Amino acid sequence: MTNRVAVEPRTTSSTAVSPGSPGSPGSSRDELRGAGPRGPAPLGAAWRGTLLAGLGVLSFSGSFPAAVFAMEGFDPYLVAIGRAAVAAVAAVAFLLVARAPLLPPRSRLGPYLLIVAGVVFGFPVFSGLALHAGASTSHAAVVIGLLPAATAAFAVLRGGERPKPLFWVACGLGTVATTAFTLSMGGGHVTGADLLLLGALLSAAVGYTEGGRLARETSGWRVISHALVLAAPLTVPITVVLMLVTDLRPSAVSLAGFAYAGLVSMFLGFIPWYAGLAAGGIARAGQTQLAQPLLTLLWAWLLLDERFGLATVGAALAVLACVAMTQRARS
Repeated sequence: MTNRVAVEPRTTSSTAVSPGSPGSPGSSRDELRGAGPRGPAPLGAAWRGTLLAGLGVLSFSGSFPAAVFAMEGFDPYLVAIGRAAVAAVAAVAFLLVARAPLLPPRSRLGPYLLIVAGVVFGFPVFSGLALHAGASTSHAAVVIGLLPAATAAFAVLRGGERPKPLFWVACGLGTVATTAFTLSMGGGHVTGADLLLLGALLSAAVGYTEGGRLARETSGWRVISHALVLAAPLTVPITVVLMLVTDLRPSAVSLAGFAYAGLVSMFLGFIPWYAGLAAGGIARAGQTQLAQPLLTLLWAWLLLDERFGLATVGAALAVLACVAMTQRARS
């Protein structure tokens, strides 16, 4: 794939492009176009987007347990920033193998910087500090359950999407269910950890929306790869300094958690996630993340031995119902 295709995927001239590229006849470009502000995505593209986004959610659902394991042997800031440095190495390898430019086009620098601020720095730092401050994995998971609503709001503001009323009803019900569950677990109070988690979800919503917009023009793996490379001049030296000045107690468990956070949560999971947002619509496909708290709760039960009561089951059923409603309400 040539650089021209990556930078100018929407050109309508007769310039020749390689088969299967974003600008070629018969490619998925026509389907991806429908995910933007021009109108609703075709039904096949919408459901493909939902499936791809669901794969990303499955990858992200292990992020909190992985961070908890990683912080058993490493400083919270090292886990938050270092995982982006690890992911940057993988991103560079992908770009070199594909013979793609290491940096994004200058015309898209603004959105890429928002991705860097949102998902490379904001979400990992805020969520890691919340877990370090005492928030349980399950509590953090349900607070972050508000993320789909925030992403939908940013999709309207930045992505030009216009979901139908049924979508907002389902989104609102999911938000209410998640909020009620969060407050019940916190004894009816909002804690300092909750405020950190609020910062995490707002950061992620911005990064998800901008990444979904860019993925309409180029592949999802390039979006996250370019963002990671763009952040590398900060993440790599900060990681080195933190390794020198913090207490390191590496173990098999902490190393495994750190590796998952860096390779899966920060890189591989974003490839289907951004592709799904582009194909299915940011607001619509993004609602699959309502299921992430439930998956995280499952991992917390299996891996961290956290226990849950009937309230968890009720919230799980309510959130799953809301996910189904959002998928029936096309933008």
